[in-house]
Amino acid sequence: MAQSRHTRITYGLELWRALMNGVLETASTTFLLLIAVRWFGAGALAKGLVAAGSSIGLLVSPLVVWHVSRRGWRPAQAAASVALMGACLFALMALLPLGPVFIVGSVLGMTAMAGTIPLMTQIYQNNYPAAERGKLFSRTVAVRIAAATAFSYLAGRWLDARLDHFPWLLLMFAVAFGVTAWCLRRMPSRPLSDEGGRHPWRAWRYVREDRLFRQTLAAWMLMGWANLMMWPLRVEYLANERFGLQLPVLTIALLVGVIPNAVRLVMSPLWGWLFDRMNFFTLRVVLNLGFALGIVAFFTGHSLPSLVVGAVVFGVANAGGDVAWSLWVTKLAPPARVADYMSVHTFLTGVRGVLAPLSAYALATPDNLGWLAAGCAGLILVASAMLIPEIKVDRERRRGTALVEEVSE
Repeated sequence: MAQSRHTRITYGLELWRALMNGVLETASTTFLLLIAVRWFGAGALAKGLVAAGSSIGLLVSPLVVWHVSRRGWRPAQAAASVALMGACLFALMALLPLGPVFIVGSVLGMTAMAGTIPLMTQIYQNNYPAAERGKLFSRTVAVRIAAATAFSYLAGRWLDARLDHFPWLLLMFAVAFGVTAWCLRRMPSRPLSDEGGRHPWRAWRYVREDRLFRQTLAAWMLMGWANLMMWPLRVEYLANERFGLQLPVLTIALLVGVIPNAVRLVMSPLWGWLFDRMNFFTLRVVLNLGFALGIVAFFTGHSLPSLVVGAVVFGVANAGGDVAWSLWVTKLAPPARVADYMSVHTFLTGVRGVLAPLSAYALATPDNLGWLAAGCAGLILVASAMLIPEIKVDRERRRGTALVEEVSE
């Protein structure tokens, strides 16, 4: 299939942006929290805020979409301006390596990174053909994962030897934000539709009007809450002496960053191919089971082999989760409303992303961590059960469509 000019330009720039996103991903998943724990000795609230920085960005994403649509701005150029703000924040953190500056800058920087996600989803909707959307997106994800894997390993070794060099790492994150802004500035996009209303929370009307959207959001809330409770606890579990492991920085980087990302790199193209061809709800249930198994293996085995198994399963599930989380609304939403649908999804992800880590740090103790992991795995199974009826409905819809096509022929 011949690709359009916009598809080729978008894909080429996305490959370069993916390299930078891989570097920035290690900030949100590993290094900012690690620096907060090991260098600044941050308390539970500060650690929770650092872990929730990206989620705060998701919370403000509906306002970002509304503001961009009301101003008539093009999504790519608006996202570029936000990325430039992130570059300035991390440069300031590198120049002033103080605890309060680090905590506030980490939160605001990750907010800038996550707040524009619905704008990017609309760009994918407009510039990638539906039949290849998952494939093209998963290829750029693979580049991002490769960059994150390599950077996690190299930065982990570097900080393991000299943790006081972390300001240079922050400066690298600033450069990554700057290159991201350069790529976005050159990406083709057209202004968002402003037909949904003037209210900043206009996108919520689609939750009321679209039953399937509403049902999927409810199931995703349960699954996401459970997963986001245990996600930041991986670093806490491996790094904090009260859990009995207190592993070296390099080992933590391997278990949290390198191994899962290496598995994601291998599996991402397969999940992209499946997304273009497989029933979305079946795909989501399979991914949910992977997340549940990863949580149980990682937090209940108490040995290096079980940690490695958990990291591998996390990587397999996350490879599919990258595609499903980023593109699923393109399966349900009207083409012009993709950014609005996505902004509701990202907002709810932000709600659980802010509250789940805070509740996890408050609840997790050496005595109950295994039970907490089992409870979260149970929530994910409940979320999967909620989606099973939608699999049957979709099959019946497809069967009906096939019959209509046969009659018409």
